[in-house]
Amino acid sequence: MTLPAWLTAINFNADGLIPAIAQDQQSGRILMMAWMNAEALQLTAQTQTAVYFSRSRAKLWHKGESSGHTQHVHDLRLDCDADVIVLRVTQVGGIACHTGRESCFYQRLDVTGSEPTWQTVDKVIKDPADIYSAKDHYSDKHSVDKSANTSPQIADTSPTSQASVAIETASTAKNRAESILQQLDQVLAERKHADADSSYVASLYARGLNKILEKVGEEATESIIAAKDLASSNEQTGKAQYDAARNELIYEVADVWFHTLVGLAWFDIESDTVLTELGRRFGLSGIDEKAAR
Repeated sequence: MTLPAWLTAINFNADGLIPAIAQDQQSGRILMMAWMNAEALQLTAQTQTAVYFSRSRAKLWHKGESSGHTQHVHDLRLDCDADVIVLRVTQVGGIACHTGRESCFYQRLDVTGSEPTWQTVDKVIKDPADIYSAKDHYSDKHSVDKSANTSPQIADTSPTSQASVAIETASTAKNRAESILQQLDQVLAERKHADADSSYVASLYARGLNKILEKVGEEATESIIAAKDLASSNEQTGKAQYDAARNELIYEVADVWFHTLVGLAWFDIESDTVLTELGRRFGLSGIDEKAAR
């Protein structure tokens, strides 16, 4: 395919991609960063709505295709090296991040203490469970990939309506959970052979087991803090504050689980083995099970 002249001026990387930064048209705040190939960029220019490229799924994705949180593009700008794109957008719904926040950049480095720490400074506007299904948010977000997404990203996923949740049987829920874990196993295995700059998980592998274990410890600590924050909140002191604290705990525990799976994948251990072990323990007295070890 012959590219139009304006696209040939762009320095795409070796994978044919360019980083794209979405910035709020009114406030100027940075909302998110994703990737575009030539087709995504051309469609964005034609439709005036943001279209990105998912590296994990190797396909185009229209921002907000399932959440409804689309981005109307007012302006496209190219930097001096022609290797970064900035989109000036109006974010529909006011939510750009898969965590339900306005921006993916919601953590600020606090340097006032003896050691710098990352502090969450943005509230959750809407529970991600009300926006997405429980599919893998780490496919390209923690690119999670947090992008996930998540970390993290990963891209928008299909929504599950409240009605379907209400009638979901235990068997269906079990199968859905197993499917998610199997998808994660596959993604984590694939990332072992990916370039360290291509995804968050690949960068963890490149930095070694100690870094992965360090992340498990960090996320566990953040889950403890989130649990303490939730315990100190209640619906009488403010429902919004309580809901935000509850969502934060869920998000942090998901991060613990995810990084633990990365640790297992390091040793080529799949999630099914952990499920099998939990199944073996089911119905056993905890005291008897511990004594049998």
